[in-house]
Amino acid sequence: MRMSRFALLSFVTAFMLLLSGCFSGQTETAPDSSEDKKSGEEQKSDGKKVLNLNNQEEPGSLHPGTAQGTHDSWVLEHAFEGLTKKTPEGEIVPGMAKDWEVSDDGITWTFNLRDDVKWSNGDPVTAHDFEYAWKYALNPETASDYAHQLYYLAGGEAYNSSENKDEYAALEEKVGVKALDDHTLEVKLAQPTPYFLDLTSFYTYYPVNKKVQEENPDWALEAETYVSNGAFKLTEWKHKDSMKLEKNENYYDKDKINLDEVNFVMIENADTAWQMYQSDELDLIYPLPQDVIPELKSKGDPELDIAPDLSLYYYNLNNDVKPFNNVKVRKALSMAIDRKALVEHVAQGGQKPAYGIIPPGIPDAEGDFQENSGDLFKEDVEEAKKLLKEGLAEEGMDQMPEFTFTYNTDEGHKKIGEAVQEMWRKNLDINVTLENVEFQVKLDREKAGDYEISRGGWQGDYVDPMTFADLWVTDGSFNDANWSNKEYDNNIKLAKTSMDPKERMDALHKAEEILIDEMPIIPLYFYTKPHTVKSYVKGVYTPINRYPQFIYADIEK
Repeated sequence: MRMSRFALLSFVTAFMLLLSGCFSGQTETAPDSSEDKKSGEEQKSDGKKVLNLNNQEEPGSLHPGTAQGTHDSWVLEHAFEGLTKKTPEGEIVPGMAKDWEVSDDGITWTFNLRDDVKWSNGDPVTAHDFEYAWKYALNPETASDYAHQLYYLAGGEAYNSSENKDEYAALEEKVGVKALDDHTLEVKLAQPTPYFLDLTSFYTYYPVNKKVQEENPDWALEAETYVSNGAFKLTEWKHKDSMKLEKNENYYDKDKINLDEVNFVMIENADTAWQMYQSDELDLIYPLPQDVIPELKSKGDPELDIAPDLSLYYYNLNNDVKPFNNVKVRKALSMAIDRKALVEHVAQGGQKPAYGIIPPGIPDAEGDFQENSGDLFKEDVEEAKKLLKEGLAEEGMDQMPEFTFTYNTDEGHKKIGEAVQEMWRKNLDINVTLENVEFQVKLDREKAGDYEISRGGWQGDYVDPMTFADLWVTDGSFNDANWSNKEYDNNIKLAKTSMDPKERMDALHKAEEILIDEMPIIPLYFYTKPHTVKSYVKGVYTPINRYPQFIYADIEK
């Protein structure tokens, strides 16, 4: 899923001197704390267990069928539940489904739902709600950016790709998901998919209350009409300010849910969030200001947790815009960046330089995929200068024109951008203008191709290389670089259809090599998740491809 925020903020003086230039920028104005925010002591006196944290951004969508970013998913993962869910150890266990069977050929899955599952409004959760939700996301008129995650269903891609409204009904009927009765969901896949069970815990596969959706298509826009099936329910939504979740008394596992309320505030400035954490207004924050992390690490602060993350930080290059259409120019820009300096002197959260697109932590046919790939390219300033000169000449240009780098508003993105800006100036004599916009504005402009270079981030939706590799297939929903390569597409297709684990992984390795050789995007580093949690907050855990999870958290004061 798209990464909206990450932990890296202020720039250290030593690194600014290293790059022979001081970077400056306006400090974001800190929002006033609302009067109804309660301190830890006030919460305790109420007798309620309340967790306060910062989501930073207004969600783009809290509808499972149209959500697409981490600013959406952090809420959805606690308000909804799929057929399966994950334990703190990452094990896939029953969720709404109590068990399931798989045919010998891996094509047909039969999920048996629990008898006691209900929506937050008291309606029963049925297999029909799952069938309805998946087909809703695939419906071309929904325009879901994540519909491709349902292409694993037989007929899913044909339905979603259709441009003929007259055939929608017939194509929908052929999609491989059907409620056999209220408690039995039959799923037929287009081909065996090794990670399909993992996908059933992902938010695009969450159910939607069919009756609620049909009666009010806008139910997900306000707390008053919001209906979910997870451990918490949305009870208040002050847009661009805060959200409140409360324990869902209709949740089948409610006895294991300790928190009464969860309050999200939306504060973009990580320094402000850190100040609120220090004054006990927030109990958990992610991300942290960059300059705070080394200090906490050096003193061994027990509230600091630097968790692994299945995520890639990268820059999109608009391949439709000259001279970024030239592979030599793209390679030059990538080879002129010192990634080690970025992670050690700017990010400072234990991040790992990226010389490929697949992060550590994903199994290969044998061993770890990223370790087996190794470094697929090297940084080389002299070679970068040579390639840039050749590439520009091929495009009939004498020098690199000044261009704009667009990032979503965040001090961390800004500092990384300033560092790369200075590296390009120093190493390639290139001038770059930095432009910050709201996250949703950035997404919209990337979709429209209205940018030159932009900040990108991706958190794996499931633990398989495909969750990254299929981002850049021709005309892919998240191929914001507008890159196309037939050999790459063929390798991705082979990896999606092969039943041979080694053949699959070999195809994925080949695809990664092709992409890096063409460099339509610039990988910078693999994320970590540095965050702090108050000592009195127990039970928070961080799956490798999720934000910190608080579903089983407790407050012990």
